[in-house]
Amino acid sequence: MVAIAAVFIIMTIRTEPAEKIKPVMTDAAPTSAAIATPAIPAGPAMAAIAFRPPSEAAMPNDEFGKVVKLGHDIFTQTERYASQYNGSTNMNCSSCHLDAGRLADSAPLWAAFVSYPAYRSKNEKVNTFASRIQGCFMYSMNGKAPPLGDPVLIALESYAYWLASGAPVDPTIAGRGYPKVPKPPLSPDYARGQQVFSQHCALCHGADGAGQTDANGQPNFPALWGEKSFNWGAGMSNLKNASGFIKANMPLGLGGTLSDQQAWDVALFMNSHERPQDPRFKGSVAATRAQHHDSPNDLYGTTVNGHLLGSGKLQAN
Repeated sequence: MVAIAAVFIIMTIRTEPAEKIKPVMTDAAPTSAAIATPAIPAGPAMAAIAFRPPSEAAMPNDEFGKVVKLGHDIFTQTERYASQYNGSTNMNCSSCHLDAGRLADSAPLWAAFVSYPAYRSKNEKVNTFASRIQGCFMYSMNGKAPPLGDPVLIALESYAYWLASGAPVDPTIAGRGYPKVPKPPLSPDYARGQQVFSQHCALCHGADGAGQTDANGQPNFPALWGEKSFNWGAGMSNLKNASGFIKANMPLGLGGTLSDQQAWDVALFMNSHERPQDPRFKGSVAATRAQHHDSPNDLYGTTVNGHLLGSGKLQAN
C-alpha cells in the first residue's frame, strides 16, 4: 500500500541496515506486469499549494540539465543508477516521495531543498540538504551514504535545486513533508489494520508486504516490511509519519480516501513487522529504544504478537 518506504526518501523524515517479517494472507496479489501504475492526481491538499515545481519537459537542455536529468533518474530508478549506495531494499527514492519528488504532502523534494540547513533532533545537530540525502540512503534505503562531492549526491542536489526553482526559502512551505493526521478516537489496532491492508494495500504490495518488481528486477511497488524494506531508523517507522503518508497518498492515486482511523490502524499493522536493524544500534534493543525510539508512536523495542520488534528475527508467516 504505502509506496513507502523509501528511501527512502527525503521524507523530510528519516532511516538504515537489516532483517525480517510476518504477513497477512489474502487472495494472491497479481503479478506486477498485470498492474498499471495509475497517474497520481492532484489530491485535495494540492488545491491549497501555491508552489508548482517545473514540469519534466522544462528540464534544461545543457550541461547542467544533464546532471539534473541524472538526479531525476537516480531518484526514480535508484537501484539502477546508484546501486553502490542503495541497500537491499525493494525501493526507489520516489517510492516515498511520489511523482518523482514533485507531489505535495508526499515529502516533495522541492520543499525539502528550501528547508535546509536546519537543526534536527534526530541527530542533535544542524543538517544540510546534502546530509539529509545521505541519511535517506542510510535509513530509508538501508544502504550507505554517498560521500560529499560524489556524482550521485551532486546529481540529486541538482535535481532538487531545479525542482525548487522559484520556491521561497521557507521551512514551513505548504506541502512539505507528510500531513499530520489527528489521533483517531480509537487507539490504533493491529487486527483492524490487517483488515485495511488486506482490502486496500495487498493488491500492490503483496499479501506478505514484500512489494513487487518488474521483469528487470526494478521496484514497481516497495516492500513495506522485511529485509527489503526501510530499516528501523527510517522516519516511516514512526506511526505519525506513516499515518500521514498513508492518509494523503494511499492507495496510490486515491489519497484522502481512507479515514484517519484506517490510516493509523494500517500504519500500526505495517510497523508491527520486523525490518532491518537501526544503524544506530547500541548493542541491545532496549538501549537502542531508550536512546532513539522512546516514543508512543514508535514500535521498535515493543513486543507484538509475541515478537520483540528490533530483535532481528523474522516473524513466521
